[in-house]
Amino acid sequence: MRLALYQPDIPQNTGTILRLTACLGVSIDVIGPAGFDMSDRALRRAGLDYIGSADVTRHDSWAAFLGAPATQRDGVSRLVLLSSKADVAYVGFAFQPTDILLLGRESAGVPNAVRDACHASVRIPMQPGLRSLNIAVAAAMVLGEALRQTGGFAGQE
Repeated sequence: MRLALYQPDIPQNTGTILRLTACLGVSIDVIGPAGFDMSDRALRRAGLDYIGSADVTRHDSWAAFLGAPATQRDGVSRLVLLSSKADVAYVGFAFQPTDILLLGRESAGVPNAVRDACHASVRIPMQPGLRSLNIAVAAAMVLGEALRQTGGFAGQE
């Protein structure tokens, strides 16, 4: 299981998600360009002292991400987009241990070309009229369910 952030806009959210992945032992891909300084110093401020424990792979572009070894597992990995526009609720989706959970930009989501490259997309059911959750909250909810389903939590029985 991996998490991937597509061109993140807000360093505090990225730092929180890096902390989440570090604590849960999940690798993360950050796909640029980001809307902020992606230096280790800038991320360390947002993610506190957890950044050093995060397994982060940075990619300069979407194309670089698609060509990276972690996404080229002989067709085994699925890109699963978290989207408020998806038809399938994440709690009704069957996650696989090799899935890559993709989150779009806070300000604009992902472009159609990225959406089309994904194998599936899932949404978090919400009250009518409300648009979306904070991206770090959404990441935690869906990643937690994916790890629960696949036995991916450390020490999970």
